[in-house]
Amino acid sequence: MTATATPDTTALQRRILRTLFCTQILGGLAVGIGIAVGALLIEDMTGSSTYAGLAQSLFVGGSALVVVPAVRITERYGRRGGLAFGYACAVLGTLTVIAAVHLDNPVVAVTGYFLLGSASFAGLQSRYAAADLAPAAKRGSHLALVVWATTIGSVAGPSLAAVAEDVWTSWFGGPAYVGSMAAIGALCLVTAAIVNVMLRPDPLLKARELSGETDAPKRSIADGYRTAKTNPAVRTGVVAAALGHFVMVGVMAMTALHIRHGMADPEDALSVVGLILGLHIGAMYAFAPVIGRLVDRRGARPVLIAGTALLVAACAVAGSAPASDHVRVSIGLVLLGLGWSAMTVGSAALVTGAVSPARRPSTQGFSDLVMGLAAMGAGIASGPIVEYAGYGVLCVCCAVVALAVFPFLMGRLTAAPAEGAV
Repeated sequence: MTATATPDTTALQRRILRTLFCTQILGGLAVGIGIAVGALLIEDMTGSSTYAGLAQSLFVGGSALVVVPAVRITERYGRRGGLAFGYACAVLGTLTVIAAVHLDNPVVAVTGYFLLGSASFAGLQSRYAAADLAPAAKRGSHLALVVWATTIGSVAGPSLAAVAEDVWTSWFGGPAYVGSMAAIGALCLVTAAIVNVMLRPDPLLKARELSGETDAPKRSIADGYRTAKTNPAVRTGVVAAALGHFVMVGVMAMTALHIRHGMADPEDALSVVGLILGLHIGAMYAFAPVIGRLVDRRGARPVLIAGTALLVAACAVAGSAPASDHVRVSIGLVLLGLGWSAMTVGSAALVTGAVSPARRPSTQGFSDLVMGLAAMGAGIASGPIVEYAGYGVLCVCCAVVALAVFPFLMGRLTAAPAEGAV
């Protein structure tokens, strides 16, 4: 049974989108700051590019593994519970990193970064919350609108890192990076409160009510895996999201160090890195509404093919640029962000449209789990590759990974919508 949009659900969807729009701005600020300072913080603590890459890998690893408990919470309490849980874990992560900085303990620091990744998970899951009550013909546009909202926070986030450091140091003193972590914690705490108070009624629970699936059995990540095995649309969406995220994280994780290693005065690196990563993150989100409309009008396949091409082009431009050529590195990172956006929006619409509301949390959670684990692998591998072979070789490896999605895109993407899909 397919639910029909009514004036009541249309008004509710508008309110849901407004709430998610606001939370994505705040969450985007937190994630942007975390991305900007992660590799620099760990390299300063360990003196190694290899361990610096570990910070980014654990950031996305936390985003992946928090999916397992979050799916169970979402199944029981709806999107509101899952999102609030993700942001609360990130607050705990900031406190852990702050303690690690004062103790000068890199092991504790990377543990904190693992928890910090929960903020990234919550931001990604918000796109699914936006799609729960969206009409099928506008599903891509609605989830893309929430992705786009992240632009505002994420572009400003990396540059805000330096401001947060200056303000904290002038007010309280203490070691570097504490100000950045305090800012992330405050942003995530406020975002969790807004989600918990404003996301009512819950979009997922409402969608289940409209589709007659309120008594459907609760499902786990394992159920999502089984759905992906049997549903070609879900399988392709999962692979596209995972490979796109692998490439984006693999290149982005080491760009900050690539830039700093090419600067005469490494102390100026944070400002330059903030600007370039701000452009990159802006490209990840700013064109999401255009991509969402293309998905609605043309389907997911051409959007995912275009996203793959953009990722390969990004690796070519960034990988061939000297560390001192900030313009070319910026262009490469902008292309990287655009490619990631196409892969993320296209795959999310593909996965969401292929299953009913009762199966969405488990299937979407499995997709985000694979996506996060792939990115964690990219973060772990990127440090040693850069340290022993160079940034250019890293980009070549990532381009090869991007091309691996084509066999899936050339296969069958259609699947009969599950009963109760909306």
